[in-house]
Amino acid sequence: MRAGFLRALLAASAAATAVLLTAGSAAAAPPRVLVVEFDNDINPVTASYLTRQINRANKGGYAGVVIELDTPGGLVDSMNKVVKKELESKVPVIVYIAPQGAGAGSAGVFISEAADVLAMAPQTNIGAATPIAGGGNLPSDARRKAINFLAAKARSLAASHGRNGVWADSAVRKASSRTANEALRQNIVDLIAPTLPALLSKIDGRKTVPKGFVLHTAGAEITTVHMTLWQRILDTLIDPNLITLFLSLGVLGIVVELWHPGLIFPATFGILSLALAFFGLDVIPISWAGLLLVFAAFAFWIAELFIAFSHGALTLAGGACFVFGSLLLFEPAGSGYQVSLPVALSVAGTFSLFFAFALAKVIQIRRQPVGVGAQTLVGARGQVRRDGLVAVQGELWQARGEHGEPLDPGDEVDVLAVEGLALVVRRAGTPAPV
Repeated sequence: MRAGFLRALLAASAAATAVLLTAGSAAAAPPRVLVVEFDNDINPVTASYLTRQINRANKGGYAGVVIELDTPGGLVDSMNKVVKKELESKVPVIVYIAPQGAGAGSAGVFISEAADVLAMAPQTNIGAATPIAGGGNLPSDARRKAINFLAAKARSLAASHGRNGVWADSAVRKASSRTANEALRQNIVDLIAPTLPALLSKIDGRKTVPKGFVLHTAGAEITTVHMTLWQRILDTLIDPNLITLFLSLGVLGIVVELWHPGLIFPATFGILSLALAFFGLDVIPISWAGLLLVFAAFAFWIAELFIAFSHGALTLAGGACFVFGSLLLFEPAGSGYQVSLPVALSVAGTFSLFFAFALAKVIQIRRQPVGVGAQTLVGARGQVRRDGLVAVQGELWQARGEHGEPLDPGDEVDVLAVEGLALVVRRAGTPAPV
């Protein structure tokens, strides 16, 4: 019994020692913080990047996720996805407007106000969240609805996190903007920190509102993430100027392949370009009126090749439709996603010149004399043989004189016309009748 008691005592001591060692090592392990660097506009590609990283922080046992933010704004739908993910997060979300010289404009204001902690680096700014369309301010009714909706959203986000809801409202209604020092004085942000380590030290032990997170970030192990190369490529592909160019090159490639079947490369290049263009059109909100005008431009240009009597009117119509269609195409996406006028004019001018050149070649071919058949003999020179036969281009033809005059063997003659299986000729050197 004494031996059994000793064995039990030793086992209990070993277990207690193991628990104490585990607890000690866990206490010694520093917290981990995921830092997401974001220096871009807010669109479907970049919003997906942010939401995935917030999910990663939630699933990876991080003590918090820091979004190091520098953005001019972006699309409302994409911004809403990021804001929802911030509010749903089970780990603290800290937005740090940095580095110095950075800013959180337009949609960036909402992402900032949705954070559990909002901090700014010195010499940064936040604000100017008034919604605008591609051509400037929205129409009066739509503008009023959008402003009222977004102002209420900004006010709610700020107030629920214990910040200045009045200013958030004015950021939408009056495009109000503040520097870091002004924002701190007016309770727009929670604190100013010159560096990320300084920020993590300052917020350690802070309790957030409204979720009540207690932050443990001092001396945290920092994991920094950036957009991958593929994400950057996708972000580049949704540039409206590139989408318009890909769309144009795609149609051009298909037209060239139909014009010269069997070349293979133009069709392959055209299909690839159209696929890239349709990816961008699927991601960014578009105007169907603009898209219709762009396709009408291609229809006019292609029709020009088959309707020669338009004298270039269809080419000009195609150029005008393309310019207006390109400028309208991304109107719903806002001012940050518009085709520049120089690009639209350049593409329209290049395509108009190309189709005008093609039209000139078509007309030139149509005006050429027939290249096969008996009509090719007209204007040729031959020699009279016996029995009224004339040798022309290696063949013997029945022939008669222009006015019924006899033909003597050996005479050089010019073919004037072909009548059935006989030629009408005139002696070479004989002047034509006036």
